[in-house]
Amino acid sequence: MKQKDIRPAPSLIEYKSMRFLITDRPSDVTIQSYLQELRKHNVCTVVRVCEPSYDTAPLRAEGIIVRDLAYDDGTFPPPNVVDEWFEILRDNAAHKPEAAVAVHCVAGLGRAPVMVAIALIELGMKYEEAVETIRESVYILLSKWAFSKLNCHK
Repeated sequence: MKQKDIRPAPSLIEYKSMRFLITDRPSDVTIQSYLQELRKHNVCTVVRVCEPSYDTAPLRAEGIIVRDLAYDDGTFPPPNVVDEWFEILRDNAAHKPEAAVAVHCVAGLGRAPVMVAIALIELGMKYEEAVETIRESVYILLSKWAFSKLNCHK
């Protein structure tokens, strides 16, 4: 995928048996390039943590499940969003363990990395290591408040 199609570049994070692809939100114009990136990383589920803004039919036509878990930017996801996120990950691990789960927000710099960090911590990674793993993979603009909430997750 061309850098101009998705900014920042998608970031693949692997831990234990889980694979996460952090991206920004595609548009109806960039959806075909986005699909190429999803195929490249064997993505079976896309989780949108921002408001829906593009047609999901091209993704569904490829057999990709799209789940909406929108929550407010700059905040920590509410418990129901975290619970549903874990359910998606458990389902993926049980039925398609080799597949990655993609998660995106508007820019791929805030909400999506938070969701992956929560999953990494839940999988047993220490808070500091989860934050560093994400920072190494994607340039993120998270508030100190969001990171402090991650530290309290476990």
